[in-house]
Amino acid sequence: MKDVFKEFKPTSWSIDNRKSIYFITFLLAVAGIYAYNTLPKEQFPDIVIPTIYVNTIYPGASPADIENLVTKPIEKEIKAISGLKKLTSQSVQDFSIVIAEFNTDVSVPEAKQKVKDAVDKAKSELPTDILEDPNVIEVNFSDMPIMYVNISGDYDLNKLKKYADDLKDKIESMSEITRVDMVGALDREIQINVDKYKMDAAGVTLAEIERSIKFENMTISGGQVTTDNMKRSISITGEFKDLTQFDNIIIKSTSGAVVYLRDIAQIIDSFKEKESYARLDHKNVITLNVVKRSGENLIHASDKIRDLISELKSTSFPKNLKVSITGDQSGQTRVTLHDLINTIIIGFILVTIVLMFFMGVTNAFFVALSVPLSCFVAFLIMPSLGLSLNMIVLFAFLLALGIVVDDAIVVVENTHRIFQSGEMSIVQAAKTAAGEVFVPVFSGTMTTLAPFVPLLFWKGIIGKFMVYLPITLIITLLASLVVAYIINPVFAVDFMKKDEHAEDIKPDRNWLPVIVVAAISVIFYALGSFGMGNFVFLFVLLMLLYKFFLKRVIYNFQQHTWPKVQEGYGRIVAWAIQKKRPVWLMLSLVGLFIFSIFLTIVRNPKIVFFPQADPNFVYVYLNMPVGTSAEYTDKVAQTLEKKVWDVLGENNPLVESVITNVAVGATDPSENDRTTASNKAKVSVAFVEFSERNGKSTQEILDK
Repeated sequence: MKDVFKEFKPTSWSIDNRKSIYFITFLLAVAGIYAYNTLPKEQFPDIVIPTIYVNTIYPGASPADIENLVTKPIEKEIKAISGLKKLTSQSVQDFSIVIAEFNTDVSVPEAKQKVKDAVDKAKSELPTDILEDPNVIEVNFSDMPIMYVNISGDYDLNKLKKYADDLKDKIESMSEITRVDMVGALDREIQINVDKYKMDAAGVTLAEIERSIKFENMTISGGQVTTDNMKRSISITGEFKDLTQFDNIIIKSTSGAVVYLRDIAQIIDSFKEKESYARLDHKNVITLNVVKRSGENLIHASDKIRDLISELKSTSFPKNLKVSITGDQSGQTRVTLHDLINTIIIGFILVTIVLMFFMGVTNAFFVALSVPLSCFVAFLIMPSLGLSLNMIVLFAFLLALGIVVDDAIVVVENTHRIFQSGEMSIVQAAKTAAGEVFVPVFSGTMTTLAPFVPLLFWKGIIGKFMVYLPITLIITLLASLVVAYIINPVFAVDFMKKDEHAEDIKPDRNWLPVIVVAAISVIFYALGSFGMGNFVFLFVLLMLLYKFFLKRVIYNFQQHTWPKVQEGYGRIVAWAIQKKRPVWLMLSLVGLFIFSIFLTIVRNPKIVFFPQADPNFVYVYLNMPVGTSAEYTDKVAQTLEKKVWDVLGENNPLVESVITNVAVGATDPSENDRTTASNKAKVSVAFVEFSERNGKSTQEILDK
């Protein structure tokens, strides 16, 4: 009877078209590396919580009137909206704020439109003397500054503002930036200080003065005129260029007399009352709060801003102008990403070494290649799903590191077993091996993925945050299945040798591979790619370690140690299946399971969402009563700032910077209490170290 060989047709096709598979693998590697470099990189996933604010100003109304006349009618209509999760409100003097938080499955535009419709319904119940309609705004919790650019020097604030405006415009022109908010700057203001007695004597009213200034200081279109068979646009330019033009404005009084503005008023080129203050390490500065566009690369945005500042310092900015960056989130993000990537690389190398002990060097290398190739496939798919490269995604890659090699291990090892028997050629062995184990490998991968599928439907904020984990794992494990059945068999056909488990342990005098890999490492270093240079150099060290040490150790393990382990395991299994022992073993496992549940209940372990760690920043917020001026708030903030310095100590090497911001109506999206009508001061301290500071934790500093 003729033997019938099992085959998996896609594997057989890939083996018969090996050159095409090699080319596809090369393209996959290049495209995967490019996709990794262009993926948006953030420390945490960019979570959007649909939160809508309704702000209503009603001058002269007490908090009780605001509550009854404004807040309650708006709340009544908003409560009826479907998808509403939480509704809160605040009623203070002259001001009402209603905060509507929706479920995460409701999009922000949809939530905003629903709230607008509800507010329109409530307008009929609101007082008729409200100056403006309620303002409906959305709040994006990802709109937090990614860095603070502080500008200072021996210049007045007016001159500093010109440099700050120039830098602000250039930063906002970057595609990665949404906006730049300026704090601590002066805004120019032309003051018209009218003398009431002269105005009354001339019979002029404030309305006439306002109207005269308004219609004189404007540029209007004069329409079009036809000349020489061409239509030309005409405009009348009347915008003022200097203060003398204000002096010569003519105002007619009610008696018919002609009065110049200079006769009844004093014109002063001044500044608006300051509504914000900024200080860096005791010195007044102008601070630019840079907000990144959602979904853009945080690290690239930070690098571009730093390059821009360096360019401006060397070209247009004066040498004594100081531009410093504080609160740069890219630093922490860069450290976190690099640490996790280094961990993944080290894990990949350790996986390779472990596989070498059980499968030999060549087979282990085939199997280990499934790790980067699966990651490359994931990198290519992630942009289409709107995923960024963040801490959760990298943790998912780290979790998948030991799982993605499972499929390749089974396929390659089965190929090696059939080929070692000598009954088939390597081509037929690879085709047969893939066909024999396809069903168990596929079912094993599906059962591994099954527990992660329900996580895709995890609702709420936590679900939005953690959905990156199952998506990344599912993509990576499915990619490993493709790699194991399409790419690994091709490598096995061309490079697998017999008796790889009984390798010759004589010294290997072929140094060409080591020299080639070392040369590649030197090239990466010369090109400035130190990360890739270190990665390739690590392989040089691994090759040298194998030549001089691991080769003999692996041979002894495969020929002596591992057979003894297998014999010992066989004796344990033989003992366990005798007579009634299987029943007692099963009962013991059930008892151990019940005991573990009981022990967990008795111990009552503490449950936290994230493990506690020492943060790198400390924020001190100060809320002043409603109506407090920004100037007085700044004086109080200076006292608070002094107390912070007293705790930290001047010239403390562990303190990177101390920043103070004072602004009217400032809000912080991280707080539940948002009162936009009150003044707020914030003192933020940035530490250099991430761990303990001279034996004191951040909590101890906060307690002081």
